[in-house]
Amino acid sequence: MNKKYRSGIVCLVIIAAMFFGIGWKMGAAPMLNTIMHTAHDLLLNTVFYLMGICVITGAVGKLFVEFGVVDLLEKLLRPLMRPLFNMPGTASLGAVLTFLSDNPAIITLSRDKRFASHFKKYQFISLTNFGTAFGMGLIVIVFMIGQGYFVEPVIGLVGAFIGCMVSTRCMQHFVVKAYPRYAEEKAAETDVDTIVEEEKQSDDKTLFLRILNSLLDGGKSGVDVGIAIIPGVLIISTLVMILTFGPGEGGVYTGAAYEGIELLPWLANKIDWFFLYLFGFNDPHQIAFPITSLGAVGAALGLVPQFAASHWIDGNAIAVFTAIGMCWSGFLSTHTAMLDSLGYRELTSKAIISHTIGGLCAAVAAHWIFVLYGLII
Repeated sequence: MNKKYRSGIVCLVIIAAMFFGIGWKMGAAPMLNTIMHTAHDLLLNTVFYLMGICVITGAVGKLFVEFGVVDLLEKLLRPLMRPLFNMPGTASLGAVLTFLSDNPAIITLSRDKRFASHFKKYQFISLTNFGTAFGMGLIVIVFMIGQGYFVEPVIGLVGAFIGCMVSTRCMQHFVVKAYPRYAEEKAAETDVDTIVEEEKQSDDKTLFLRILNSLLDGGKSGVDVGIAIIPGVLIISTLVMILTFGPGEGGVYTGAAYEGIELLPWLANKIDWFFLYLFGFNDPHQIAFPITSLGAVGAALGLVPQFAASHWIDGNAIAVFTAIGMCWSGFLSTHTAMLDSLGYRELTSKAIISHTIGGLCAAVAAHWIFVLYGLII
């Protein structure tokens, strides 16, 4: 049988089995109604809220770039790069840009030969892990603050820093072990002619136009990010919610939004001691957030309002969600493309393993820092 036909049959069997399993418990009509109602509610009450945050943070981020705030932050953070991440000081610029936008910003930056010339090859390759750990960081933190938490997102940010250190250094270790020569080879040579040409260019725009263009261009990029997260939120979050929530009132499936079969909590209950000790999760439903973050952190954020309404989360969960949401931030869907664009596709598996370890370390660190914070206050 043709390989293409075999893969098609396997795909049909998996999808049919999934829908049959869910429909067998919920009923076919309630299942379909729940899928549509959940997706519709997520679009109206979560996606547009996230898009609003993306537009505002995008505008602020672009304004920071235009008026040198990013350069200032880069200079302040530069002394931390070598001892913490084993990266040159200019890498801090990548952390700031991905924090203000999303993971792929590190790739745009890495295509600048002046930027790449500061790195050895093994450091340059590890930029995918380094930048991903801060992707959508501002959006995640602002969203959590919008839910009424202030200290917890800061603790999560510290946890993400720790996870980034682990992920970046693990990736560097794997790269050097696989390709020892990369420890000495430079990632790129400086293009002097390009630098001279860029330095000759001057910006004659007025202060008003610089501010206006920055706000509008940044806001437009925020709209692009907001649109980009729609598929992840609607598809992944809907599926995760069906696997997380239970039936409606009285144990009856009515087809309303946010009903489900409670599969993930049932599985989490089997090893609840593991998540309680490592992450401090006191409710099995909370495991849905890190699972969703693997594919899209925007989709994971979409879970939080319903979790809060159901009283399934606390301050510790918010700290851990922030750390693991920032550190993982959909890396399974971006790492392959990012390494491919850098020309090191064969190292994708090593990057994924390293970042999986880093994300888990970020969550554990956030939990225990939160515990320490609770003891202090």
